[in-house]
Amino acid sequence: MSKSYFQFKQFGVHQDRCAMKVGTDGVILGALAGDGNAKTMLEIGVGTGVVSLMMAQRFGNLNITGVELDKDTIGQALENANSSPWKERITFLHQDFQSFSRNSNQKFGLIVSNPPYFPNHLKSMDTKRNLAMHNDSLPFDDLIEGVQRLLEEKGKFWVILPPKEMRVLEEKAKVKNMFPEWRLVVKDRPSKQPHREVQVFSLQSVEKRTEELIIKDENGAYSLGYSRLLTEFLLIF
Repeated sequence: MSKSYFQFKQFGVHQDRCAMKVGTDGVILGALAGDGNAKTMLEIGVGTGVVSLMMAQRFGNLNITGVELDKDTIGQALENANSSPWKERITFLHQDFQSFSRNSNQKFGLIVSNPPYFPNHLKSMDTKRNLAMHNDSLPFDDLIEGVQRLLEEKGKFWVILPPKEMRVLEEKAKVKNMFPEWRLVVKDRPSKQPHREVQVFSLQSVEKRTEELIIKDENGAYSLGYSRLLTEFLLIF
């Protein structure tokens, strides 16, 4: 999914100026997040805009705001949103999340993020990619603190991370009285260990449910669960 333009069934994404291209993490999050109850959504770290665009396609009554730190990335995300059928419901801002969360008076029924998660990873010479992948600019403490401040009382926070980093985020959330209520364990193949988790956090403590998504079978064919999840979006299904 790394080419400069990616065509979905109802919209297209230009991504030559974005460090992080359309990928599996984003499309899984965009296809899963939300339940149709929220009227307002915030995306933390817009990237190409693909998650917000998928959410706009799924929920016709959802008004979407997104914040993105990188200037070139937000410029291209805006172009992608403005060329979509849902441009009237999408607003992208060139702003860091910490400033936005401190200064915004708006609460959101739904917050989603595919955040950077490498705190000590060896950085490359590509400063844009470093910004997108390393959490120097958005530590988990700042992420959780801002989400808690902006989330409606009955709102939901959806996030995708590798399992190890998700455990760290869970601990940060617990300190701020945010509770995991649903987890999706993602495996590339049935025999592989989980490489990603999607979790839903809320301000109410409930019993957490866990489900599993396997992307491909052992022969390399996409699984029925994965194809069903993305059939409204990807041209291959």
